[in-house]
Amino acid sequence: MKLKLIDKTTVKFIIVGIINTIVGTGVMFILYNVFRASYWFSSAMNYIVGSIVSYFLNKYYTFQYKESSFKQILKFILNISICYFIAYGTAKPLVYKVLQGFDAVIRDNVAMLVGMGIFVVLNYIGQRFFVFKKKEEKV
Repeated sequence: MKLKLIDKTTVKFIIVGIINTIVGTGVMFILYNVFRASYWFSSAMNYIVGSIVSYFLNKYYTFQYKESSFKQILKFILNISICYFIAYGTAKPLVYKVLQGFDAVIRDNVAMLVGMGIFVVLNYIGQRFFVFKKKEEKV
């Protein structure tokens, strides 16, 4: 069976992503802008809260993954962690270079948005082909 990268699973992932974005982004920007938490704490809390929602919605709704194991949870945590550090570790220095003359608050907010975009792409690939990969799927 040949695997399509974009199919009904992609649409479901986008729906779950919208829910995660509303929840996680709300947490992130409220922590950063209202409570004056740091860039790293605010963005990390976005993914801690959003990841809990994401795990259950993607497991049961998007990928309809029936197996449960501690190994799968570890794979999910590993995927989220790697995607987070790559996305936000890349976004902040990139945005800071591009927006050199702007205030740090503006640069951090833009960096968080750019990090979110990078994260979404990496996370989809990781969840689909690593965490919730079905045995019959071949890349």
